[in-house]
Amino acid sequence: MIKLHQILTSFFGIGLISKGGGTVAAIATSFIWFVAIAEPSSLIAVLLTILVTIYGVWGANQVETIWGKDSSKVVIDEVAGMMISLLFIPITEINIILALMLFRFFDIAKPLLIRKLESLPKGWGVMGDDILAGIYSNVVLQLLIYFNLW
Repeated sequence: MIKLHQILTSFFGIGLISKGGGTVAAIATSFIWFVAIAEPSSLIAVLLTILVTIYGVWGANQVETIWGKDSSKVVIDEVAGMMISLLFIPITEINIILALMLFRFFDIAKPLLIRKLESLPKGWGVMGDDILAGIYSNVVLQLLIYFNLW
């Protein structure tokens, strides 16, 4: 069972990349979302995002004993955060790129309480900062779209 958690939390091995695994996972998620999600506000998109997020918390707990606390090999948090960034956003190339840029900014810079969420215990700490980065990205992108600012 641990092997399965390693495969899933590393997003099929992307997390095993020595540098930039989180960015590669976010890019891969963006691409998959672009080609596979027909309607970003569909029940399927919402449920899939919730499922990946819940699994991320649990899966990160499972691999912590092998890889250590908040290992860079765990990139399911970037996958969930990127999915949150894209929920309810019209699927266009520019929106996907903007969501990716915003998510990576918030995930790396960790402003506005994002860094504090890393101190939560176990999988919650792994996932919490990326969940909030995804929410911030989504809100900013929703505002950009609403006010037609790009």
